[in-house]
Amino acid sequence: MKPLIGITLGSRQKESERSFVLNELYVTAIEQAGGIPVLLPALLEEAAVREARRRLDGLLLTGGADVDPTLYGGALHPRVYGVDARRDTTEIALVRLAVQTGWPFLGICRGIQVINVALGGTLYADLPDQLGQVVNHWSEETGHSVRVEPQSRLSSLVGAGEFNVNSYHHQGIERLAPGLKPVGWAPDGLVEAVEIPDYPFAVGVQWHPERRQNSPQHRVLFEALVQAAHDGRRG
Repeated sequence: MKPLIGITLGSRQKESERSFVLNELYVTAIEQAGGIPVLLPALLEEAAVREARRRLDGLLLTGGADVDPTLYGGALHPRVYGVDARRDTTEIALVRLAVQTGWPFLGICRGIQVINVALGGTLYADLPDQLGQVVNHWSEETGHSVRVEPQSRLSSLVGAGEFNVNSYHHQGIERLAPGLKPVGWAPDGLVEAVEIPDYPFAVGVQWHPERRQNSPQHRVLFEALVQAAHDGRRG
């Protein structure tokens, strides 16, 4: 049987109506990697989070709007946008339960930030203001290079050295959470990839591999998640 991969959803408020939203590319990436996508709305109570863990084989934390700075002791910044308390609460609970139970997971863009905050790290609320603009991190098409740590799970997938990624974010990791290992850096030193050593599969990346599925270096991240989920089910 194909493994079931939970995919977190964003939300959009229009007047009195709130809709859940998801870029179809995430679904396609999981399907092409051999998994079955299962959509997870940002309304999961604690019992539902545990039930999702029991029924699903892996977790994909998607990109989206900003994490609430108050969750990591940060000050509100005028450029922070789209804060969704229910999504923050749901995803943080999912990450913490995943780490406790060995649930394979992959975080993308906002996803890597949620992982870091859930485990006790902090974020730059606005990179141009707090880190400077040596690298343009809000440039989806041109992007920038990422240097990959040679001795890492990530390097075993994408290769060591440098490769080019897209980039579409204005927040990023400031202080790394305990237990996370930095394994990828932008030219300005910003951490762009993390993992948990000696764990079935726990990787976060700041770029958007779902937008480059024709590239083996990006597609392999989804394949590795699905494989780890499959192995966990078999085990």
